[in-house]
Amino acid sequence: MQTDKIFYSLFQSFPSIFFAIIGDNTINVNAYQFVSVELKETAFRIDGVFMPTTETTNQPLYFVEVQFQLDPTFYRRFFAEIFLYLRQNESVNFWRAVVIYPQRSLDPSDQLPYQLLLNSSQVQRIYLDELDTAENSLQVAIVKLIIEREETAVDKGRELILQARQQLADEAIRKQIVELIETILLYKFTRLSREELAEMLGIDDEFKKTRMYQSIKQDGLEEGRQEGRQEGRQEGRQEGKQEAKLEAIPRLLALGLSVEQVAVALDLTVAQVQQVAQNQSG
Repeated sequence: MQTDKIFYSLFQSFPSIFFAIIGDNTINVNAYQFVSVELKETAFRIDGVFMPTTETTNQPLYFVEVQFQLDPTFYRRFFAEIFLYLRQNESVNFWRAVVIYPQRSLDPSDQLPYQLLLNSSQVQRIYLDELDTAENSLQVAIVKLIIEREETAVDKGRELILQARQQLADEAIRKQIVELIETILLYKFTRLSREELAEMLGIDDEFKKTRMYQSIKQDGLEEGRQEGRQEGRQEGRQEGKQEAKLEAIPRLLALGLSVEQVAVALDLTVAQVQQVAQNQSG
């Protein structure tokens, strides 16, 4: 499961989820944009940065790292990237760092050189299995779905979809939340098609009304006539997933991502993204 990508997709779609995780509900979410930055003349790249939209603001810049594998020298790299960024961007005066771990056991023991920073309020370490869902329960629970055991993940997904329908009045936001839950579960259950997952979640009737389902169905039937029903169905699913990726390109570009970032996030080529962007502008 590519946990960093799913987290960064969550933060791009719903920045409020990040601030709910760190327990700060006072932040004006609209004052931030979530980006990745390349450090000049180095091989360093910081994948997650919540950057204030105006340079005059006193709001801090947030460096965000998702760490789901044990890396003994993680802090040496992480703080090197942060301080190099500060060296190259002298306009930044206020900053915070947030590291997200699935559990405390993946927090490396090599901490002595940075102990003062790690003990300060400037650096926050989040352990997902210890997060309390009592407050901001829906947003935090969606994030915790990423580390939910496979045996209970689908049931938990159903609960969250029901909760979203009950708590959220805006239909567009409800739809986005449902799609995020589907996306998280698709990352966890790579053997399932989106159609199969929708049926397991009890939203198959809604899903069958979508353009994606119609594409899957039509392509699957056509391919089935040529190569056999089973192979056609599988190919149809793959084509449907590819179309879904292409349809997501304009939305991600509108969020401010570069062509290269969109290509990485959707596992497409830069040429494919550029082609869709050109068609959109044309």
